[in-house]
Amino acid sequence: MSEPRSKARPRHRRSRTALAVGVPLALTAAGTFAYGTDLGVLGSSVQQASAAAPTWAADTADGFASVNSLGQNGTYGGRGGQIVTVTTQAELEKYATATQPYVIVVAGTIAMNPVGKEIKVQSDKTIVGRGTAGHIVGGGFFLGQGVHNVIIRNLTIRDAYQGIWNDKDHDFDAIQMDGAHHVWIDHNDLRHMADGLIDVRKDSTNVTVSWNKLSDNNKTFGIGWTENVKTDITIHHNWIRETEQRNPSTDNAAHAHLYNNFLEDAPGTAIKSAYGNYSRGGTKMVLENSLFQGVKNPVIKDSGAAVVQRGNSFSGTSGRNESGGTAFDPKTYYPYSLDKATDLPSVLKAGAGPRASVGTTASTKAAAATTLTVAQDGSGQYRTVQAAVNAVPANNSSRVVIAVKPGTYRELVKVPSNKPHVTIQGTGGSRKDTTIVYNNASGTPKPGGGTYGTGGSATVAVEADDFQARNLTISNDFDEKANQSLNGHQAVALRTAADKVFLDGIIVSGDQDTLLLDTAAKDKLGRVYVSNSYVIGNVDFIFGRATAVINRSVITLKKRWNGTSAGYIAAPSTAANRKGFLIADSTVNGDVSAGSFYLGRPWHAGGDASLDPQATVRNTNLSNAIKSAPWTDMSGFSWKDDRFAEYKNSGAGAGPASTNRPHLSDAQAANQEVADWLAGWTPSAS
Repeated sequence: MSEPRSKARPRHRRSRTALAVGVPLALTAAGTFAYGTDLGVLGSSVQQASAAAPTWAADTADGFASVNSLGQNGTYGGRGGQIVTVTTQAELEKYATATQPYVIVVAGTIAMNPVGKEIKVQSDKTIVGRGTAGHIVGGGFFLGQGVHNVIIRNLTIRDAYQGIWNDKDHDFDAIQMDGAHHVWIDHNDLRHMADGLIDVRKDSTNVTVSWNKLSDNNKTFGIGWTENVKTDITIHHNWIRETEQRNPSTDNAAHAHLYNNFLEDAPGTAIKSAYGNYSRGGTKMVLENSLFQGVKNPVIKDSGAAVVQRGNSFSGTSGRNESGGTAFDPKTYYPYSLDKATDLPSVLKAGAGPRASVGTTASTKAAAATTLTVAQDGSGQYRTVQAAVNAVPANNSSRVVIAVKPGTYRELVKVPSNKPHVTIQGTGGSRKDTTIVYNNASGTPKPGGGTYGTGGSATVAVEADDFQARNLTISNDFDEKANQSLNGHQAVALRTAADKVFLDGIIVSGDQDTLLLDTAAKDKLGRVYVSNSYVIGNVDFIFGRATAVINRSVITLKKRWNGTSAGYIAAPSTAANRKGFLIADSTVNGDVSAGSFYLGRPWHAGGDASLDPQATVRNTNLSNAIKSAPWTDMSGFSWKDDRFAEYKNSGAGAGPASTNRPHLSDAQAANQEVADWLAGWTPSAS
C-alpha cells in the first residue's frame, strides 16, 4: 500500500457522533510480555533437545489462566526452555523441580515411590504426555506458594487409591496447588486417587481446567478453603463421571466461570453423586451450557454465594437446582465460545482426555494431523518450505503441520486457496531460530516483465482458510537505502487473504507495509487473530481490509532508511459494515523519536469512498513515540469520517480524550468485544 503521492478528491460525509467501534476484552494493560526468549524479554534461551515435544506442546492457555495479573502475562509454561523426555521418577523430579524453564515430555508409565508422593513443581514448566503413553501412577504434582506459569497436559494420573472411599488419612491428590497462580490443566485423565483429583487451595488463582476426564473418585475437585475471596478460575469442556462430590465445590472464589462441562452419573453403578456444582461462601459463579445427566442436586449454592445459570441442560436429575445473585461477565476478561449443552456427550467423549496426536481434539472435529518436516540439511522430508506446501494435497480436509527445523530459508512461500488447514511451525527453542525471508518490493522487476506490486512482494502469501503460523520469523529484508532509484518501496513480509488465520508466537519484520491483512475479495470475510507476537515496521506496516485482532503482542517502531523517525502503524481499508483492526492489551515501543508516529490513518484503496476504515487501540501501553493527535488523514479522506478510537491506553504516549483523540465510553467498550470481531470463531492451536 503506497504512501499518497497526490490528493484524491475528498468525499463529504457527516462525521459520526457515536462511534461504531469494536473493542476487546478488559484485560489489564500489557507491560512486558511473556513471549519467550527471542527478543530479550526473558532470560537466555537453551537449545532444544533431540527428542521433540508434541507439536501442540507450545500452546498457551485460555480462560483466566490467560489473563495478565500478579506480574505474570498469560500462561505459557516452559516454552522457550529446553525440551527433555523423561521415563523415570528421578528424571521427572529433576526437571520439574528445577528453577529454569523446561518442556518435560513424559514418554512412559512412572510409578511413584513412595505411593502418594506429589512432585513439587516449580515455575515455568510444561509437563506433557507423549501421545497416550504418559502415565503417573500412585502419585501426582504439588504447586506451592508463588509457583506460577505451569502447564500440565495430556497425562493420565491415576491409582493412588488406598481402599477407603471417603479417605481422610491419605492426602494423595492428582494435582494440588497451595497459593499458586497461572496454571493450565488440560486434556488429562485423572482418576482413582486417595483424596481429590484437583485441589485449588490457599488463594491459588488464574487457573484454567479444560478438556479433562475426571472419574472414579469420591472427591473430584475442590476450590478455596480460605477466608479470602481471590481465586479466578475457568473450568470448561471437562467430562466428570462416576464421582460423588465436589464436582466442583467452589469456596470463596472471586470469579468462577464454568461452561460446557458434562457431569454424568451413570445408572446401575456403585458410585452415586451427592451433588454437582457447588457455589460456597462468597463465590460468584457463572455456569453456562453444561449438561447434567443423572446427577443428584446438580447445582447448589450457599445463601451468600451467587450462581448465574445460562443455557444448561438437565436430564434425569433430582434434588436441588439453584441459582441467584449477581456474578460477572466472563467476556470482560477473555474471549470464549460455547458449544450446545446437548452436543457435549459426543464432543467430550471424543475429545476430552489425552490426545494421541495433534489435531484430535473434538472441538475441531478433525482427523489426526499429517506432519511434513522441512530441513535445509536434508534431514527432513523437504529442503524448502514451499516444497512442503506443494506436497499438501489439494482440497485437504484435515490439518497438515509443516514442521520447519531451525535455519534461514531464503525463499518465497505461497499457500494457495485450495490448501486449507495448514500450519507452518518452527521447531526451534525460539521464534528467531526459524526464519523465512526474501527481499522483493513493490517496484522489483518480475521475470517476464512488470513489477511485483505491493501484494505480490510478500515473502509469505496465505490464500487458504484456517491457516496457522507459530514459533518462527517471517521477514522482508528489502534494502531501501540501496534501492533509492526503484519506484515502489512497499515490501510485505506476510500477506493473508483468507479467513480464520491464526498467527501465534511469531515475528513479522519489515519496513513499509510489513503485514498485509487482507481478504480474498471485498465482499469476503477475512478474520485474523494475532497473539503473543511481534510486528516490526515504520510506514503503514499493519494494513488491509481484514477483520483482525492483534492481542497481547508487541508493535515495534523502526526508523526509516535514512535514520529519520516518522511513520504510521495501522492503515485499515475496512469494508462498510465490517470490523477492522483491533489492537488490544499490547505494547507499542521502539527506538524512535518522541512524537514521531501516528497510530494510523484511513486507507481508501483505489479512492473507494464506500469503504469505512476502522482501528481501535485499547488497553495498550503506548511509548512516547505516539503523537498527541494520533490519527491523520490520507489521500483526501478524513479520519474523522471513519472509525478510529482508543480506550484505556497507558504509557507516555497515551493521552486524554479530545476532538483529535476520541475515546470509547465504558458503554461502547462493554458492547463491543473480541467475540464480535471473530464472529463465532474461537482460535485454537492445531
